[in-house]
Amino acid sequence: MKLIGMLDSPYVRRVAISLQLLGVDFEHHSLSVFRTFDEFSRINPVVKAPTLVCDDGEVLMDSTLILDYAEALARPRTLMPQGLDELQRSLQLIGLALAATEKCVQVVYEHGVRPAEKLHRPWLDRVIGQALAAYDELERRLAARPLVVDSARIDQAGVTVAVAWHFTQRMTPEAVPAERFPHLVALSAAAESLPEFQATPHGDSTYRRHG
Repeated sequence: MKLIGMLDSPYVRRVAISLQLLGVDFEHHSLSVFRTFDEFSRINPVVKAPTLVCDDGEVLMDSTLILDYAEALARPRTLMPQGLDELQRSLQLIGLALAATEKCVQVVYEHGVRPAEKLHRPWLDRVIGQALAAYDELERRLAARPLVVDSARIDQAGVTVAVAWHFTQRMTPEAVPAERFPHLVALSAAAESLPEFQATPHGDSTYRRHG
């Protein structure tokens, strides 16, 4: 299998880390949806990262759908809780983290893609407010009940929250001040020390199997 997309995308990074934790082998091709648009479009005409090229050549996209497929490949190994109550909690945390990620990506695009004279401040303030609301809720939940962060026990909620927070602090730290979220800071620091995270650092590098 081939994972297409750059590791500066939290969605690509989320998949790359999860595939390692699930024990699913893959190659990583670091293609940009901007700089290498034409090359990317020859693999997936939609040019959406992440894209997964399956062993039979079929193409999947969207990080959550790719991870559904990866979970099926990895069975009985899984990053999702099996009990209903634990599954509900995990899905709540994942949903909050993905919402925060989406809003922070919008902030990045507002500043990096839209011309400065076209920037709409009320919209930007609204998006930042939504990101902060998601992180406030994540911080509250982690304060009440921390997630376990080690290679043997981290689950999809831990991966997704950690990747979302790291992306936010790399790309939009002025919008989401770290000092307001000590539990997210601690979770991120623990996760980034894991070999699966270190093998897929945020940026334009290419994943190489650790160990």
